[in-house]
Amino acid sequence: MGNCLLLFLWCLLDKSFVSPLHSSSQSRMGKEQHRNMMAHRKHGMMGVHRVKRGWVWNQFFVLEEYMGSDPQYVGKLHSDLDKGDSMVKYTLSGEGVGSIFTIEPSTGDIHALRSLDREEKPYYTLRAQAVDVLTGRPLEPESEFIIKVQDINDNEPRFLEGPYSATVPEMSPVGTYVTQITATDADDPTYGNSARIVYSILHGQPYFSVDPKTGIIRVALPNMDREVKEMYQVVIQAKDMGGQLGGLAGTTTINITLRDVNDNPPRFSKSIFHLRVPESSPVGSSVGRVKAHDLDSGKNAEVEYSIVPGDGGSMFDIYSNKNTQEGTVILKKHLDYETRKAYTFKVEASNAALDHRFLHLGPFKDTATVKVNVLDVEEPPVFSRLSYSMETYEDTPVGIIVGAVTAEDLDVGNSPVRYSVEWRKDSENCFDIDPVEGTLSVSEALDRERNTEHNVTVVATKVSNKVTVTIKVLDVNEFPPELAFVYETFVCENAKVGQVIQIISATDRDMPAVEHRFYFKSPSQTRNRNFTIRDYGNNTAGVVTRRGGFRRLEQSMYLVPVIVEDGGYPIRSSTGTVSVRVCTCDTDGSLLSCNAEAVFFPMGLSTGALMAILLCFIQYLYYCSKL
Repeated sequence: MGNCLLLFLWCLLDKSFVSPLHSSSQSRMGKEQHRNMMAHRKHGMMGVHRVKRGWVWNQFFVLEEYMGSDPQYVGKLHSDLDKGDSMVKYTLSGEGVGSIFTIEPSTGDIHALRSLDREEKPYYTLRAQAVDVLTGRPLEPESEFIIKVQDINDNEPRFLEGPYSATVPEMSPVGTYVTQITATDADDPTYGNSARIVYSILHGQPYFSVDPKTGIIRVALPNMDREVKEMYQVVIQAKDMGGQLGGLAGTTTINITLRDVNDNPPRFSKSIFHLRVPESSPVGSSVGRVKAHDLDSGKNAEVEYSIVPGDGGSMFDIYSNKNTQEGTVILKKHLDYETRKAYTFKVEASNAALDHRFLHLGPFKDTATVKVNVLDVEEPPVFSRLSYSMETYEDTPVGIIVGAVTAEDLDVGNSPVRYSVEWRKDSENCFDIDPVEGTLSVSEALDRERNTEHNVTVVATKVSNKVTVTIKVLDVNEFPPELAFVYETFVCENAKVGQVIQIISATDRDMPAVEHRFYFKSPSQTRNRNFTIRDYGNNTAGVVTRRGGFRRLEQSMYLVPVIVEDGGYPIRSSTGTVSVRVCTCDTDGSLLSCNAEAVFFPMGLSTGALMAILLCFIQYLYYCSKL
């Protein structure tokens, strides 16, 4: 058996490993070795002449990680002076002799005493000697030879770093370079496929792809929008043996962030802003603020404000605040209530930096109207308190009184006092005040999740005075819980019954008195034979398969409805959807292909045509949810 293994290894050996010293004798390594040497001689490749006596040494091989119970046979030493009469003794010296390698003195058979690791030491250099048993004198000159440790695939590819992080601009075209990752394999790269690595993507399709040879990651899906989803987690596998069955594998994670580009224009939250300013306000004082919102981030979201030239705008200026992205209207000239009581002008919001690739989406600016009412100034009445604090529930109906303020004219004559609210920001528009009684009432629906507290400035006139009223909005359970994310996952065609394919969670905009408790379930009116929802009791749930044998060609997408309820009073609930794509996987569940394709509609379709297409799509989704 040992001779067969040695003959097989010799057949794999490159002829460049043969190092003949003399040609007068042969090593007894088998007929194949003898034929190779004779062929070399025939073609003039030996390059030496026969002398009286000498050695011919070749490399020996020993298989690494040998687990047999007996010592591993390495090869045989032989001298042409050995007549088989046991009068020749063979000896070894050099690396590992005695501890690793041993030789049978009478036969020249070499064995390895223990298992070897090529990654620790790839070869051993030894010296052979043939001596006369009776006289102890050398029969052959001492010769050096090498025992090489033959590699096996016992090391998996490893990523030296990780997890990795990378960024790529949003809206990048397919094929855009993202990053490159590299794995190393400690096995012998010159022998077989033990160190030939192939890269594949386990998680992150269809958004990204990886080159199987270089490990370069590229964008695989067009029009990826940061404002829709910013972070992606990609799992890459490196497998040796050229990716073939039986190869060893290692994995790593790359967290890819979509970098913002300026593809969204600023937009005002409303078309008209109402501001009020006393006629006695000094030049340079703030009249009020306007704000436009930009969905981009960083410098791409910076907004610059300007006043459009025209009637009314000459009295004011506007300052752009880069920290808050607001525009503050500043008084530019002195006001006179008796001369003019109101001013109307337009303000413009535009991006400071433009990306010419997206100018076709429309103008990257917006305009709004500002109306400024000038307030008359006299000696002010005196309020009964320096400030007021009130509370009301966020579901308080419009018109309900929240509280009242009281002011008195201390001047001679004790003129009647009239009350009004000085609007300086949008949140104060939620309340009205009775001009005679001073009672504050709700004028618009309140939302505690948007503003938990309103600071209202009440103006009392005969001659005006001001007092601050703080109104705290109390929470009620008005919002249903919702799924925390837009969940998109996949199920393998070879998935098994009861397999968890996605973990889901929920959020609630209401402020809880204690910790939120959410409940997850499938709709009772429809029995989904494909998937079910398993509530784990810890505000998470799993999407679980109810059958196996999915077929991507029969149906490539399933929409799984999920009902989420909270524990508030009254109980609020909502229904969300988990998108499940059917994908082809290998036997260990690794994703191979989902064949994701985008659907585009041609420009110029009429509204009726688009509505017809939308209705057909909704009916299709409803049919899928019933399956």
